[in-house]
Amino acid sequence: MPSTAMALALSRAFEASPEEEKSRELILALLELTEAPFSREQFHPGHITCTALVLHPNGHQFLLMHHHRHRRWLLPGGHVEESDVTLSDTARREAIEETAVAIAPSGSATLVGMDVHVIPARKREPFHLHHDLIFAFDANSEEFAITEEAPEVAWCGMDEFARYQLPSSITRAVERALAKKSR
Repeated sequence: MPSTAMALALSRAFEASPEEEKSRELILALLELTEAPFSREQFHPGHITCTALVLHPNGHQFLLMHHHRHRRWLLPGGHVEESDVTLSDTARREAIEETAVAIAPSGSATLVGMDVHVIPARKREPFHLHHDLIFAFDANSEEFAITEEAPEVAWCGMDEFARYQLPSSITRAVERALAKKSR
């Protein structure tokens, strides 16, 4: 995946909040200054990950999963694999692997958020940063499945942000995706 094209796309994606602007600057620096920004083996300063914001067919809800390691409600997503042609392919693949959601084939994914966040040290990985890109997709149906990675999955409405204790990076991305969809 060419870093230059990605940097250009990031700089033009959307008007960022102050928090997102800090994340954008960190992601652009990662792309410019590191040799392997997509490698999950690069821990200093971290690596690119991709997240899927899957919108329910009714246009008013989005898919959440209770993450097995972080023990909190998050969007599905994960690491870039060599087989992923684009970064949105990473987000799509991860959503399908983790929740078995059917994502509509028509239309392209839209970058709706970015967030650089901490991943605590664990067995084989030191403390590091995930430079996360959030892509919006439309679901084909409301069906999903429970998996080992996602022991709980739910459709969440705009009025349920507090119930699921969602971070501001997710709520901003949801608001942006739904606003684009309603245009």
